[in-house]
This record gives sequence, structure tokens and C-alpha cells, in this order.
Amino acid sequence: MDLKDKQTTKNKHFSYSLDFAISGLKVAFKEERNLRFHGCALIAVCILGGLFRLSLNEWLWILLSAVLVIVAELANTALENTVDMVTNYHFHPLGKKVKDIGAGMVLVQAIFALIVGGIIFIPKIYQLIF
Repeated sequence: MDLKDKQTTKNKHFSYSLDFAISGLKVAFKEERNLRFHGCALIAVCILGGLFRLSLNEWLWILLSAVLVIVAELANTALENTVDMVTNYHFHPLGKKVKDIGAGMVLVQAIFALIVGGIIFIPKIYQLIF
């Protein structure tokens, strides 16, 4: 662990903040299966969007939805790790409640992303088939 990882004061340099953020993303993608799944889904949707030549507005909705899913997954991961730290990996009803609510947050956002994807892609797929 680097010395700057043990600091307890506010970051004085933007580069430190950026380094911590990138480190957090690396750890999350390495350790969180669902985050990797959402990342792969984003790549697949971007390929599909390129094939269907989405309009600017369609791209904005697709990317906004996908990024919000990833942000929700990152927030849920932070919540889960905080609960695990506080409870020392022992079951606590309040910890379960926090984790369940975090998972619900990701589910709501993922459903929203599916609805947006359906609204954009289903008519294009229908038009392609018929």
C-alpha cells in the first residue's frame, strides 16, 4: 500500500484523486462479477447501436442508461463493502437491509435500461425482420 493510500486529510492534488478513482474502478471490475457483466452488456449494446446506426438522441439515452447502471453497481459495491467492514462479515439484520436496498437500486436502474433499450432496439429489429 502506498503512503498516499493511508492519508487521512483531503487530497491536495487532482492527480491523487484521479489515481484513487482509477484504482477503485480497477478493484471493482476485478472483484465484482455483476459489474463485469454490465460492462460486457455495454460493449454489446454499443456494437448493436453501431450496426443499427442509432441517432444522436438514441445514443444519448442508451449511454445514459448504461452508465447509470454501472454507477448504481459501483454505489452498491461501496455499500456492500462498508456493511462488511462495519459488521466484520457477520450477519446483522440492518446490514442485510442496506445490502438489499442497494441491490434494489441496481435492479431498478437495470430495468430502466432494459426499457430504454427495448424502446430503441425492438422497432429496429422488427423492421429488419419484416
